[in-house]
Amino acid sequence: MFTFSVTAVRAVITRGRIDALMNGGFRNPHYGLAPGKDEKPGVWLVDDEGVYIMSNGKLADGQRPLVIYAEECDPKTNPDYWHYKRQYFGGDDGSDFLDAELLVRSIEALPSATHLTIAMTDDSMSITPIRR
Repeated sequence: MFTFSVTAVRAVITRGRIDALMNGGFRNPHYGLAPGKDEKPGVWLVDDEGVYIMSNGKLADGQRPLVIYAEECDPKTNPDYWHYKRQYFGGDDGSDFLDAELLVRSIEALPSATHLTIAMTDDSMSITPIRR
């Protein structure tokens, strides 16, 4: 399971929308395999050096997306992040696109939520708002 603060999730979505407004839209979640399809607000859940969410608005040359690490899988704060990532996301690098509308609806389902948890299995993903 991976945990992100609601504040951080909202910040990543907002940053993606601002980048899209300033730079001509959203980056395609299909990495160019389906141009013009599904180019909408969202975040990528990425696993490589840790696990993080990343904004998806198009970027200006040299600009970097906003990246927020999962509490359990931040290389700067958890020396066991790699083992955790491998156990719960797998050993290979990868990413999944998460629609912004779905994330916002999940957060709004529990107005007192402070965090979102993302749990993954071999064939599914669940997103759950929680209050800490």
